[in-house]
Amino acid sequence: MSDEAGFTLLEILVALAVFSIAALALLNLETVTVSNTNRIADRTFGQIVARNVAVETLTDPAPPAIGTATGEEVNGGRIWQWTRITGPSPEARILQIEIAVVDEAGDRAADLTIFRFAAQ
Repeated sequence: MSDEAGFTLLEILVALAVFSIAALALLNLETVTVSNTNRIADRTFGQIVARNVAVETLTDPAPPAIGTATGEEVNGGRIWQWTRITGPSPEARILQIEIAVVDEAGDRAADLTIFRFAAQ
């Protein structure tokens, strides 16, 4: 019997395998985190664009015409396409306005519904 203390080659290989699995899991977690951060940023800018369109619609002295309007806005260094669909609501004096925003790739970034009086 030997009095030498230390690790065997097998123990070292098992330890390296465990650490490499942990490192791969952390790399995967980082990739998912970056992807989610980009998606959240896209939705945030999309909501800002939708709210800008809503504010313009609500502050315009004349109510929007019933139907569909489209436009483009630059925000955050990117071009966003918006669509505003105006229609009647269950209350005759109020218009229901649906605003949808998509990014350059055509992915939906925001949806917003607002209401305003049909005539001031």
